[in-house]
Amino acid sequence: MLDFKNMEVWKKSRELAKEIYLITKTFPKEETFGITLQMRRSVVSVISNISEGIGRSQIKETIQFLNFAKGSLFELDAQLTISFDLNYIDISTYERISNLILECNKLVQGFSKYCKNKINVTK
Repeated sequence: MLDFKNMEVWKKSRELAKEIYLITKTFPKEETFGITLQMRRSVVSVISNISEGIGRSQIKETIQFLNFAKGSLFELDAQLTISFDLNYIDISTYERISNLILECNKLVQGFSKYCKNKINVTK
């Protein structure tokens, strides 16, 4: 079993989760059950699906959970854009978090590709 906490894809997703929690603390109180909650759920879904996928015994299951994580990253990116449009975050925060989302996405895709190649080798 892989130690997911030592994997770059997990570490970067953890960093993203922390950043989302920190920026959403500054959002208006009326957004507590709106975009704040949605963004937090999305980012927790990213790191949770990566963790669960790595913990699966079948590589196909791992890939499936990585796809869930990727979907949550896209969802989070849309929510980040809405937050910017509503002036809840400034341009520098938007760009910083957007780049972090992109980096996480690349890591998830890279790990997924690695897993797919592993399936092809064992056939």
